[in-house]
Amino acid sequence: MDKGSLLIMTGMGMIMLGFLLVFIGTVISALGGEGEVESGGVIMIGPIPIVFGTSRGAAGMAIILAIILMALWVIGALLMRRG
Repeated sequence: MDKGSLLIMTGMGMIMLGFLLVFIGTVISALGGEGEVESGGVIMIGPIPIVFGTSRGAAGMAIILAIILMALWVIGALLMRRG
């Protein structure tokens, strides 16, 4: 399997994982009744993250996600440069 195919399969797997997590969250929310809703996210423009959230907890989790994504981006860039 070449690098292109591996990246495509990884991307498709991440998309499927995202759909699965949204589905599981919806089912848990529907079965659980009432609950507190918080949201947050990260938009990556190259290695630069834009973090947003509705509360400190959600924004904190988004910051952690941004740090992980930046590290993965740097590692990927270094590996692609070697290849």
